[in-house]
Amino acid sequence: MWTAIRAFALLCAFAVCAQAQSSCSETTHLGDRYTICTVKDAARIDLWLKDNTGAPFGEFDVIEQALRESGKTLEFAMNGGMYHDDRRAVGLFINDQGQQQTLMTREGPGNFGMLPNGVFCVAGDQAAVFESRSFAEGGPECRIATQSGPMLVIDGALHPRFLPDSPSRKWRNAVGVDANGVTYFAISDDPVRFHDFATLFRDVLKTPNALYLDGTISRLYAPDLGRSDRGAAMGPILGVVAEN
Repeated sequence: MWTAIRAFALLCAFAVCAQAQSSCSETTHLGDRYTICTVKDAARIDLWLKDNTGAPFGEFDVIEQALRESGKTLEFAMNGGMYHDDRRAVGLFINDQGQQQTLMTREGPGNFGMLPNGVFCVAGDQAAVFESRSFAEGGPECRIATQSGPMLVIDGALHPRFLPDSPSRKWRNAVGVDANGVTYFAISDDPVRFHDFATLFRDVLKTPNALYLDGTISRLYAPDLGRSDRGAAMGPILGVVAEN
């Protein structure tokens, strides 16, 4: 079975070239409601944390306003990874302001440290999800990258610690990339188990690798659906940008 890195390297050989297109829609899986945002042009995916003054954006409307002033539109956005109390990213973080945090590959407490964890990377116009230790051995040069954990799907298999009857249900959001290079961002609209959320990516979205981004505080900005979820100030935020 191909590793994530081999799949990333060979993706252009069989990816379908498509014009920029993204959309969000609602679906149900195993009785739970989800919203899924589909991105065919990964070159438009961006990652935010701090503005040019060093202040965290924190909210969708702050990013939306900054983009509007530069002639761009925020199509959708959601939490982009875990963060500390001061909203610094927990693991690897790269965006247009450079690398702000380093890769973490050791086991640790909480969901982030539930190995294997992973990295969502956009290199050029291609996106991929990597297991963190594989990424450390030879990942690409990412335009944007955010590390989180745990992995939901690893080379087509569910994370080994997920239990189908787990009592732990929370609102969650995650990202995966299919074999054609289509990126799927999903957020649960009901509290869900890790196991059930992972099967959405493996069995429905058909992504060989998928990465959990955050939970409980997960929020979505999707104006086409009339959503701009409110809540605690966020750290990393992933989204898609369109030129006006």
